[in-house]
Amino acid sequence: MAVQAAVKALIAVALGVAPLAVAADLLPQATVKDDGVWRAAVGASYAASSGNTRSTTLSGMADAVRATASDKTALYASALYGSSQGNRTATLLRLGAKQDWNLSPQLYVFGLLEGERDELAGLQSRSTLGGGIGWKFFDTDALKFEVFGGTTYVADRFDGPRLIDGEERSSYGHATMLAGEESVHKFGQNATARQRFTIFPDLSHQGEYRLTWDAVVAVPATAAISLTAGVNVKHNSDPGSAVKKTDTLFTTGISIKFD
Repeated sequence: MAVQAAVKALIAVALGVAPLAVAADLLPQATVKDDGVWRAAVGASYAASSGNTRSTTLSGMADAVRATASDKTALYASALYGSSQGNRTATLLRLGAKQDWNLSPQLYVFGLLEGERDELAGLQSRSTLGGGIGWKFFDTDALKFEVFGGTTYVADRFDGPRLIDGEERSSYGHATMLAGEESVHKFGQNATARQRFTIFPDLSHQGEYRLTWDAVVAVPATAAISLTAGVNVKHNSDPGSAVKKTDTLFTTGISIKFD
């Protein structure tokens, strides 16, 4: 009964709430099994309004995972488009890959590569290359919780000069630390909640940092299709002039698993 009520609530939200048009990082979660088989998940959300206010928001997400007892490979992508009153309010694309190598049942090392483009923020491209180490405190069907840390190098290119760290720059490369935690909670037989927090302190300029926090709840409607609701918060302590430091996104939609 609780799961049925949650499904009805998510349907109501999905039909009645438009997501805010800002950068999206939320991803559907592909099924992970240590059998060496690729599995994938795709998700989408759409909202439109007409009349006194005309707006459209469309987002899409996808990830694919292959895991064995010794390693895990993950590929992921997200895109977001938004418009209001005939003006674009969001145009974002993000691609990434992450590789984990297990050193023990709890300890692992990882490497990652990401690319991002955000036209409305004036970000032509952001390339991130990094790696580090992680520890799994819990790794059961009911609860997964891990912490991780490492270093990255970030290369940004902008569509024009902007004031960053007291200088006009059209590109900016810098090293950062990487620290965070991630958990997956399973409720009853079906519903799941996932959250991830990551912070990137700038190693070149003390006190500057970026952080992200994602959370999503998924309630299955069928064996393959789930209704989802999530939130994403991004903060940059020094994004440049005329750019807001914090973006917040609320999403509702569906995800489909390919197992």
